[in-house]
Amino acid sequence: MSHIVTIETEVRDATAVQAACERLKLPPAAHGLHELFSGTAQGLAVQLPGWTYPAVCNLKTGKIEFDNYGGRWGNQQELDRFLQAYAVEKAKIEARRKGYAVTEQALPNGSIRVSVQVGGAA
Repeated sequence: MSHIVTIETEVRDATAVQAACERLKLPPAAHGLHELFSGTAQGLAVQLPGWTYPAVCNLKTGKIEFDNYGGRWGNQQELDRFLQAYAVEKAKIEARRKGYAVTEQALPNGSIRVSVQVGGAA
Protein backbone atom coordinates (compact mmCIF):
# COMPACT_ATOMS: atom_id res chain seq x y z
CA MET A 1 0.00 0.00 0.00
CA SER A 2 1.27 3.47 -0.87
CA HIS A 3 1.08 6.52 1.40
CA ILE A 4 1.75 10.15 0.60
CA VAL A 5 3.33 12.15 3.39
CA THR A 6 3.85 15.90 3.65
CA ILE A 7 6.74 16.97 5.87
CA GLU A 8 7.22 20.35 7.56
CA THR A 9 10.96 20.40 8.02
CA GLU A 10 12.66 21.23 11.29
CA VAL A 11 16.44 21.06 11.08
CA ARG A 12 17.67 19.20 14.18
CA ASP A 13 20.17 16.59 12.96
CA ALA A 14 23.78 17.63 12.31
CA THR A 15 24.52 14.41 10.41
CA ALA A 16 21.62 15.04 8.01
CA VAL A 17 22.75 18.68 7.56
CA GLN A 18 26.23 17.50 6.57
CA ALA A 19 24.75 14.84 4.25
CA ALA A 20 22.57 17.50 2.58
CA CYS A 21 25.64 19.71 2.10
CA GLU A 22 27.53 16.80 0.51
CA ARG A 23 24.55 15.94 -1.68
CA LEU A 24 24.37 19.53 -2.99
CA LYS A 25 28.18 19.83 -3.22
CA LEU A 26 28.25 22.66 -0.66
CA PRO A 27 31.09 23.35 1.76
CA PRO A 28 30.72 21.44 5.05
CA ALA A 29 28.45 23.15 7.55
CA ALA A 30 30.32 24.89 10.38
CA HIS A 31 29.35 25.09 14.08
CA GLY A 32 29.71 28.40 15.86
CA LEU A 33 28.56 32.00 16.08
CA HIS A 34 27.96 33.42 12.61
CA GLU A 35 27.56 36.96 11.31
CA LEU A 36 24.36 37.93 9.53
CA PHE A 37 23.58 41.44 8.34
CA SER A 38 21.15 42.02 11.18
CA GLY A 39 23.28 40.47 13.91
CA THR A 40 24.65 37.07 14.79
CA ALA A 41 23.23 33.55 14.95
CA GLN A 42 24.50 30.53 16.85
CA GLY A 43 24.36 27.12 15.22
CA LEU A 44 25.38 25.11 12.21
CA ALA A 45 26.00 27.43 9.24
CA VAL A 46 25.38 26.39 5.65
CA GLN A 47 26.84 28.55 2.87
CA LEU A 48 24.34 28.43 0.02
CA PRO A 49 25.35 29.25 -3.57
CA GLY A 50 25.20 32.98 -4.28
CA TRP A 51 24.21 33.90 -0.72
CA THR A 52 25.96 36.81 1.00
CA TYR A 53 25.34 35.39 4.49
CA PRO A 54 25.00 31.78 5.66
CA ALA A 55 21.78 30.07 6.64
CA VAL A 56 22.30 29.10 10.30
CA CYS A 57 20.53 26.01 11.62
CA ASN A 58 19.63 26.11 15.31
CA LEU A 59 19.49 22.37 16.04
CA LYS A 60 17.78 22.93 19.41
CA THR A 61 14.79 24.84 17.98
CA GLY A 62 14.81 23.35 14.49
CA LYS A 63 14.65 26.84 12.97
CA ILE A 64 16.95 28.39 10.37
CA GLU A 65 18.11 31.98 10.74
CA PHE A 66 19.11 33.78 7.56
CA ASP A 67 19.20 37.22 5.99
CA ASN A 68 18.78 37.19 2.23
CA TYR A 69 17.17 40.66 2.01
CA GLY A 70 14.09 39.43 0.23
CA GLY A 71 16.15 37.55 -2.35
CA ARG A 72 18.67 40.31 -3.05
CA TRP A 73 21.41 38.60 -1.01
CA GLY A 74 20.45 35.05 -1.90
CA ASN A 75 17.90 33.16 -3.95
CA GLN A 76 15.19 31.51 -1.81
CA GLN A 77 15.29 28.51 -4.16
CA GLU A 78 18.74 27.62 -2.83
CA LEU A 79 17.38 27.42 0.73
CA ASP A 80 14.42 25.37 -0.54
CA ARG A 81 16.82 22.96 -2.29
CA PHE A 82 18.80 22.60 0.94
CA LEU A 83 15.64 21.91 2.98
CA GLN A 84 14.53 19.30 0.44
CA ALA A 85 17.95 17.61 0.56
CA TYR A 86 17.93 17.72 4.38
CA ALA A 87 14.47 16.13 4.54
CA VAL A 88 15.47 13.34 2.13
CA GLU A 89 18.73 12.63 3.98
CA LYS A 90 17.00 12.68 7.39
CA ALA A 91 14.28 10.28 6.17
CA LYS A 92 16.93 7.93 4.77
CA ILE A 93 18.94 8.02 8.02
CA GLU A 94 15.89 7.22 10.15
CA ALA A 95 14.63 4.46 7.86
CA ARG A 96 18.04 2.79 7.72
CA ARG A 97 18.37 3.11 11.49
CA LYS A 98 15.26 0.93 11.75
CA GLY A 99 16.66 -1.55 9.25
CA TYR A 100 14.42 -0.57 6.32
CA ALA A 101 15.49 -0.44 2.69
CA VAL A 102 15.33 3.03 1.10
CA THR A 103 15.27 4.12 -2.52
CA GLU A 104 14.78 7.54 -4.04
CA GLN A 105 13.74 8.83 -7.41
CA ALA A 106 14.06 12.36 -8.80
CA LEU A 107 10.77 13.40 -10.42
CA PRO A 108 10.42 15.70 -13.45
CA ASN A 109 8.81 18.47 -11.34
CA GLY A 110 11.90 18.69 -9.08
CA SER A 111 10.47 16.74 -6.16
CA ILE A 112 12.03 13.55 -4.86
CA ARG A 113 10.14 10.35 -4.16
CA VAL A 114 11.58 8.46 -1.21
CA SER A 115 10.35 4.89 -0.88
CA VAL A 116 10.83 2.93 2.31
CA GLN A 117 10.41 -0.85 2.23
CA VAL A 118 9.15 -1.74 5.71
CA GLY A 119 8.42 -5.43 5.36
CA GLY A 120 8.02 -8.25 2.87
CA ALA A 121 5.45 -8.13 0.08
CA ALA A 122 1.96 -9.34 0.97
